[in-house]
Amino acid sequence: MKRRAFLKAAMKGAAAATLGGGTLAALTRGGVQAAPGGPAVERVAFPQGFLWGVSTSSYQIEGAVAEDGRGPSVWDSFSHSFGRIANGDTGDVACDHYHRYAEDVELMARAGMQAYRFSIAWPRVLPQGTGSVNAKGLDFYDRLTDALLARGIQPWPCLFHWDLPQALQDKGGWTNRDIAGWFTDYALAVTARLGDRAKHWVMLNEPSVVAIFGHGTGGHAPGMTGRTTCLKAIHHQNLAQGTALAALRQAGGKGWQLGTVLSLQPSWPVGGLDSNYPASLMWDAVWNRSCLDPLFKGSFPELLAAEFGAIARAGDLERIRQPVDFLGVNYYSRMHQQPDPGGLFGTGYGSPPEGTRKTGMDWPVEPDGLSEILSDLQESYGNPPVYVTENGADYPDTPGPNGQVDDGDRIAYLRGHLLAAAKSIDEGCNLKGYMAWTLLDNFEWAEGYRRHFGLVEVDRKTLARRPKASYDWYASVIRNNAVPVA
Repeated sequence: MKRRAFLKAAMKGAAAATLGGGTLAALTRGGVQAAPGGPAVERVAFPQGFLWGVSTSSYQIEGAVAEDGRGPSVWDSFSHSFGRIANGDTGDVACDHYHRYAEDVELMARAGMQAYRFSIAWPRVLPQGTGSVNAKGLDFYDRLTDALLARGIQPWPCLFHWDLPQALQDKGGWTNRDIAGWFTDYALAVTARLGDRAKHWVMLNEPSVVAIFGHGTGGHAPGMTGRTTCLKAIHHQNLAQGTALAALRQAGGKGWQLGTVLSLQPSWPVGGLDSNYPASLMWDAVWNRSCLDPLFKGSFPELLAAEFGAIARAGDLERIRQPVDFLGVNYYSRMHQQPDPGGLFGTGYGSPPEGTRKTGMDWPVEPDGLSEILSDLQESYGNPPVYVTENGADYPDTPGPNGQVDDGDRIAYLRGHLLAAAKSIDEGCNLKGYMAWTLLDNFEWAEGYRRHFGLVEVDRKTLARRPKASYDWYASVIRNNAVPVA
């Protein structure tokens, strides 16, 4: 099905559904007793072996930015630049996961989580980005990996989640095609140390987001701007990913599963208007297809082919198109687009359909958009094995009288998306697991600490962890391998 026709069909189907749950009753597969003698709770079951977990990233939680030989990252530089981050916040301490990782692993274990996607801080391993490996930096990930395995949790290391060494940025960072080799050397160094125990390896996290906000609009580190700069950053991340995948396959780690993580958000025309379709298709090409098409098809998206072609060299697409054992999908909401002459690609965000609920960050709550993404991967990209590697929501959490955050809005958000995921599995999508974003309230990039995505509250003064109601709810989902309909 052509993208335009697919988009219209998806919009028609979504319009027929009540946002967040009007059609969910059709998914129910039977009652499950909540407790002996208790009332029956209608739940939607997931397949046996479905993987449940949680995701975090290094700069957002680790802290310890100057300990044990770690070098500065672009986010250290960016967050210490006046006016870049809300309230002047930085990741200097973050959640102090570097020192409190054992406590955080115990929180995961108590909830029954089976997998933990965390990221390796490149500047902690290679302070200059290249050259000599900092053994003390890898020692931390050794300890973390062993702690996870001791509690029966699969480690899923991600090699790059935005914190590029500043030393490499000084050489052009993702706008310098030499970074493909720098990244590959780094990937080989990390997997050589941890690959005897960690078997699931993620190359990159959200390359299009790094490029758009860090190299196009300038709102994220390293704060660069420009359309060509953005496309260079996308292409060179794709190139680094493909080069590393090929090198790691040649290294032949026993039992390794190699993949990557993309942010995939359906792009819809505001109001469903034909006049807004070109903008929605262009933004879809930038955000989604610029990473999907080279990886799975060995081609550039048609709308950007000429511009990428001016950046690429002969053989680049062959290097990028590498087999992956899984694709991680980060999904939060759709992107509603309309023409904007001042936009980076002539597009801009507009309002979702009237009545759409929103999160604390004003993001639309659209669970059926996840189904749309999974269906598109099934139809357009060969139905690869997929794990949802991020999905969650910010809400202005307030502790109740008992001190616990009763975050019903977050529970409703997670429930709606898990029901959408179950529906997609029933329709043949190759979804293998789900990892919530995120374990802890953390440093939320340019938003600092004023946003809360965590299942666990972190006191900003004491750094004490307090599980929220959503933590207990998610633990129940994992325990039952099923999500309650209400």
